[in-house]
Amino acid sequence: MKQFILEAAPDRNGCVRLEGGDYRYLVSVRRLAPGEYFPALLPGGGEVSVRVLSVDNRTLVGEISHNNCNREKHLPALPPIILLQALPRSDKMDLIVRQAAEGGTAEIVPFVSEFSAAKITGADRQKIQDNQRLSDNHRLSDNPKLSRWRRIIREARQQSGSAVATEIHPPVSMDGLFSYWEQMKTGKSGAAGLLFHHLPLAQESLHGYLDTYPETVAIAIGPEGGFSSAEAERFIAAGFRPFTIGENILRTETAALYAQAAVRILLAERDSWETKQKTKT
Repeated sequence: MKQFILEAAPDRNGCVRLEGGDYRYLVSVRRLAPGEYFPALLPGGGEVSVRVLSVDNRTLVGEISHNNCNREKHLPALPPIILLQALPRSDKMDLIVRQAAEGGTAEIVPFVSEFSAAKITGADRQKIQDNQRLSDNHRLSDNPKLSRWRRIIREARQQSGSAVATEIHPPVSMDGLFSYWEQMKTGKSGAAGLLFHHLPLAQESLHGYLDTYPETVAIAIGPEGGFSSAEAERFIAAGFRPFTIGENILRTETAALYAQAAVRILLAERDSWETKQKTKT
C-alpha cells in the first residue's frame, strides 16, 4: 500500500497542513478529496491515517486518525541492512538509492574507491574530508546530491510502503568508510560485514555467513570497475567476509540490488532453512 511520509509533526489539534509538492502529489496525483483517508508515517515513524478536511488555496488540511492504519505484519523483524556503495556515475547512484529505499535498507553509505567513476571536484573532495572530521550529529547536509538522494528516498518509501526510515550519509573516503565500520562494530558486537566481489574469494556460503544471527549486516559493493586487489584485502583484514553469487560479472547497480535481495531473503527465511539443516543432520 502506498503511504505518505509527513515531514512535520501535526499541531496540538492533531492537524497537518500540506503545501507545495506534497499538495500536488496528494491532490493532483492521488486525487484525494475531503472526507477521504490516506495512510501516513509520522516523522518519528508511527503509522497513522490522515482524514482530508479541506483542499483549497493550494493547501491540504488533514486530521490525524490512529484508527484506520493497522498494517499487518507477516514477516519477522530483520536486522538492519546497511549498503556501503562505492560511488558510480550519478544516474546509477540515483537508481541504487531508489532501489535500496524500496527494499527497506536501513542506511546507505556512499564512498570513493580507487575505481569510482564519479567525478570528485575539489569542492566535493573538501566536503568529504570535512565530513570525516565532524561527528555523526554534525555532518554536512548542504550537498545538492545529498538533498536529491533524500528526495528520492522519500518518493521510493511512499511508493513502496516501506516503514524503514532509510538514511543516506554524505560521501566519505575509504578511510572514512573503515572508520565508520569500526564505530559500527564497537556499537553493535554482532555486526556482520559482507564483501560482494567478482573474484572467487569466498570461504563459506552466504548461508554460513548469516548463520550467526547478526545484529546488523553491512554489504560492500564496488563501482563499475570493481574493487582493486588492495581494497579487497583491506576489507577482508577489517573482518568482511567475501562472497559472490554465480559466475556473472554484474553492473554495480545490479550487484547492489542483487546482493541486498539475497541477504534480505535469507534473513527473512532463516528459521525455515535452519530447521531443514537441523533435520538433515
